[in-house]
Order: sequence, then C-alpha cells, then structure tokens
Amino acid sequence: MLKNTLLVGFGGFIGSVLRYLTTLFVHKIIITNFPLGTLIINLIGCFIIGIFYGLFDKGNLLSPNLRIFLSVGLCGGFTTFSNFSNDTINLVNDSELLYLMLYMGLSIFAGISMTFLGKSIINYLWS
Repeated sequence: MLKNTLLVGFGGFIGSVLRYLTTLFVHKIIITNFPLGTLIINLIGCFIIGIFYGLFDKGNLLSPNLRIFLSVGLCGGFTTFSNFSNDTINLVNDSELLYLMLYMGLSIFAGISMTFLGKSIINYLWS
C-alpha cells in the first residue's frame, strides 16, 4: 500500500510539474481568452493514457507498479478536470458562449478521440 501511494505521489509530482511548464509555454506563445493551455494539456493527457492503456492491454509489457505510476500518478497529475471546470465557469461569467461551446465540445469529443487514437496506435503496432 505504501509503495503504491509513493508511486502515485511521485508520478503526480512529475505530471503536475509537466502541466505547469506546458501551461507556461502555451501562454507564452499564444495569448487568448480561450483556455488553450488546459485544452492542450487534457488532449495530450488523453492521448498518452490511451497509449498507456493500449500497452496495459497487451499483457506483461508494463509491470503493475509502472501502470500505477503512469496512469494514476503521471496522467492524473498532468491532466486537470478541476481547471476544465473553472475555465468553463469563467467562460460563462465572461459571456464567451462561442468559446464555451467550442471548449466543452473539444474537451469531451477530442479528448475521447485522442484516447481512442492512442489505444489504436498501440493495437496497430502490436497486432
């Protein structure tokens, strides 16, 4: 139990730092009212977790410890539903209805598509 907790914590630390650095990078190169940083982070995270779960489905390619570290820790720390929720409320409060619909739609549908794409790539490569 302690080992798994430490694996999740360490993975979460790395994921959170990567999220912070990615957000800084996106906001440095693109200035917009649209919450692009959170969207990019969540889409990358969906793609990466799709790859991880595609690998997990292939059997013993990754150890159970690495699975916990990568999926719950790293991806859990990298992606952020709480920022998505806050960005959504801010768009509502700012009456940015077009951005609101675009953000919500892309976050949900593109996120699911990225996860599917990640798993599909692994299934193709290991078929």
